[in-house]
Amino acid sequence: MVLGIDEAGRGPVLGPLVLAAVAVRGRKAGALRRLGVRDSKLFGTGAAARAARAALEPRIRALAEAVAVAVVDVDDIDRAVRGGALNRLERERAHVLIRRCPAVRRVLCDGARLFGPLAAAVPHLHAVDHGETAHVAIAAASIIAKVRRDELFACIAARYRREFGVLRGGGYCNAPTRAFLRAYVARYRRLPPEARRSWPHDEARAQLGPGFEPLSTLPPAPGDELAFCYGNPERVPLPCRDGTRRAKFGGFPRDR
Repeated sequence: MVLGIDEAGRGPVLGPLVLAAVAVRGRKAGALRRLGVRDSKLFGTGAAARAARAALEPRIRALAEAVAVAVVDVDDIDRAVRGGALNRLERERAHVLIRRCPAVRRVLCDGARLFGPLAAAVPHLHAVDHGETAHVAIAAASIIAKVRRDELFACIAARYRREFGVLRGGGYCNAPTRAFLRAYVARYRRLPPEARRSWPHDEARAQLGPGFEPLSTLPPAPGDELAFCYGNPERVPLPCRDGTRRAKFGGFPRDR
């Protein structure tokens, strides 16, 4: 039996990161391949791709010996990114998944640089690049993680549908996501609580467009909730999420 680990949602602007682990016995691996289990990204995007992945998810669970999922919220992602520790955070969550699953002969992870250091704590762990194409257990984990993230993003989209219309783009850095962020900021003078704050300045400009400059070039005016600092390298006060008060100097905005 082997355990495959993969993640979905490391790069989006909106929504959480999801890691999944799938334990598979050798005789079931062929059945998963015959079902069409492969890298979740190969299904593409859009409703048809989401439906295809969702249809495979219960069949993977039926064939797997164990399935475990970890959801990393945007607050945890932001704190990790600000400390340069996002990879470490993912390894920690992956280690939790490994301990939640039964003992296996090998643990297989997608991403040599990302998960390789975890082999110091898990000697039978093998981290490889493009692991979803080489190991069906990792491909199964990628589908489980992606389906869960799709479900969570659907909840976010439903929350804003009445006010802002259909939220497309999956929360990734694309035109629909930028349009939603602009509309939300124009109305509420702050980012939505599901948005990550830990983006480099260049990426912030790309996401929100002209007028959303980093604090290094646009000193914040009192009460100006548009003066966002992505990554906060200058260690300046940041706007709180509710838009009513600012965090302590150098701190990250937190709701209390």
